[in-house]
Amino acid sequence: MVGAQSSARIAAGQRRMSDVMRNPPTSHPIAPRMETDAPLPSHPWLPWVVALGLWLALAGVASVALWQLRRDAVAHQTRELELLALALTDEIERSLRGTEAGLYALRTELHDGRLPIESPNAVQALRMRADLMPLVRTLWLVDGGGEVLAASSTAAAPELAAFAPAGAQLAEDAATLSRPFADGSAHEMQVALGIRFHSAQGTSSGWILAALPASALLGAFSAAQQGPETRMAVFRNDGVRLASANAAPSSVSESLMAQRLAQRPNQEIRSFRDGSENLVSLHHVPRYNVKILVSLDLQAALRPWRGAADMAAAVLALLLPTTLAALLFVRRAERRRLQAQRALQRQLVRASRLESLGTLASGVAHDFNNLLAGIVGFGEMARDAAPNGSDQARHLDKVLQASLRGKALVERILAFSRGGARVSTVFEFEPVVEEVLTLLSVNLRPGLVLERGFDATGARLRGDPTQAFEAVMNLCTNALQAMPGNGLLSVHLERAHVAAPRVLSHSALPAGDYVALSVSDQGVGITPQVMEHLFEPFFTTRGAQSGTGLGLAVVHGVVAEFGGAIDVRSTPGQGACFTLYFPECTEAGGAGAPARRTFPEGTALELMVVDDDPSLMALVGELLRDMGYASAGFTDPRAALQALQAQPQRFAAVLTNEAMPGLTGTELAAALRAHAPGLPVLLLSGYGGASLARRATAAGVARVLAKPLQRADLARALVDLLG
Repeated sequence: MVGAQSSARIAAGQRRMSDVMRNPPTSHPIAPRMETDAPLPSHPWLPWVVALGLWLALAGVASVALWQLRRDAVAHQTRELELLALALTDEIERSLRGTEAGLYALRTELHDGRLPIESPNAVQALRMRADLMPLVRTLWLVDGGGEVLAASSTAAAPELAAFAPAGAQLAEDAATLSRPFADGSAHEMQVALGIRFHSAQGTSSGWILAALPASALLGAFSAAQQGPETRMAVFRNDGVRLASANAAPSSVSESLMAQRLAQRPNQEIRSFRDGSENLVSLHHVPRYNVKILVSLDLQAALRPWRGAADMAAAVLALLLPTTLAALLFVRRAERRRLQAQRALQRQLVRASRLESLGTLASGVAHDFNNLLAGIVGFGEMARDAAPNGSDQARHLDKVLQASLRGKALVERILAFSRGGARVSTVFEFEPVVEEVLTLLSVNLRPGLVLERGFDATGARLRGDPTQAFEAVMNLCTNALQAMPGNGLLSVHLERAHVAAPRVLSHSALPAGDYVALSVSDQGVGITPQVMEHLFEPFFTTRGAQSGTGLGLAVVHGVVAEFGGAIDVRSTPGQGACFTLYFPECTEAGGAGAPARRTFPEGTALELMVVDDDPSLMALVGELLRDMGYASAGFTDPRAALQALQAQPQRFAAVLTNEAMPGLTGTELAAALRAHAPGLPVLLLSGYGGASLARRATAAGVARVLAKPLQRADLARALVDLLG
């Protein structure tokens, strides 16, 4: 439904642009009148007439050209404004739909009785659900009279009278938005989204309200606008302004538009020039009864054109070639700007497509990881119990081999989607690149030459060095495969300072200090068709025997997780050059490992296992017992914390899952530091990425292991932790 609405809006916008171009505004310049009452001299006036005629002809040509440029500039700015308004409308609708989906999930829990309003844990449950919604600051449950039943914070709930449409006019499956209100604790204006709810057995009913920052409605578009002359605003149908950027309260354009919205709330007015000489684009989100207004001051839109006109007027007094050269310069500048805009649009389309693929891939990989966890763990134990050489042992070996191949594939998918469980450390990048090139040079085919140039000694990155190694290895391997015969592989590493933001082929590069890795080859190059899908997972131009097509997808995921960017330059038949930009880290190296606790020699070490999934908790417990450890399992992290508080010296280490209700693994690790500061914590997760690594480091987690677990990996990790 959302896609259909977006397509309809885009089609309508294209029709309006076509109408503007087919029916441009016209002008009627007034030519100076010539006095013809007196007879003209036969000879003296001839040079003057010729000079005046030439000057008028030149002025006419310049006038026509300048008017055409002005019309193109207005049409171009109108198209840009329409595209920006469409993108902003889609972003607002997606954000509100995401929040609304979270509210409907909460309403289902209330209706099914899984979240009793009277429960003392209702506040904690609401706080946890508010944390799961990126845009939500506070959740309230209020009755029909506006009385707060439960809330995720102490902030005051907005009055029900501030919502439109009102409760009596609202359908059961619809949502309503409030007026902006101030939250004293957050120091920001907020807007509330509300839906109806009915608790279990119909004992109570009311409203679920979610507070969103008003500025979040505009998302990143407020920062991406072209200048202070571009104004953005979000209105309700009754004319109430919910959010704005660069919007002055006295703006003629916005006040006029707000008045029209209040008078004709269901009328859509698109792309017109109002009385204040502004280009205006208005779009409607019917589900939430809001309109999005984007306007641009016409004088600002025509500022580049006005400069060109002044310059043309100045050179008009000199010579015709100068005028023509100035117009040619303006045309070239316009073409360059259009080319830059098209490059930005292509980059945005590619980034959006890769982000959607990454979200889908990470969700599927995370669920598949949980399935593989049981298959690998219990499969290894079943293999140990099977007689060697039996059919059962052989079959279990095949099952484990297939499971490990699935694990490796999931790890590469998670690397693309930036969702793998990784450790974030500070490391030097040059030794990692040097190690990759050393491995490649050992098996380099005859006819291939490896050229290296390092000029970034001591440059450090923050992230997972294993990921960085895999990205460099995949990129160099891809370059070698692009040269089936002879060729030169050139790898250069250097520091790069970016003074202003850039738009690269597949990323946007903010200003800052970077470590740039360039890998160029003399292969067959990349066609424009392949360039569009270059970093998509499972896309390959080679046969099935060349791999899964995840190599460059992994490179893209790793660079994105480091917060970097990718630029690809290629001409078909002349090779390609990939440049990876990694943000340079100025922090010092990681601190030393905490002192290990000592245990009496010869005693059995007891380990705590915390996992809200009973089957996975039992699996880890069995693996530990097979390795000679004693274990105590907990499915409730709060109960595990109480056990540690009661007996802080009982356990030698804690193995905890990350995603658990009530208390996450990193929160548990941080909480137990007050009672057992030297107790090592091993965090288990199948999904997390750089954000998990940062949380784990801050909480004092000693090691992070990715699911599904293998007994050998678990054994090595415990040896490292316990000695």
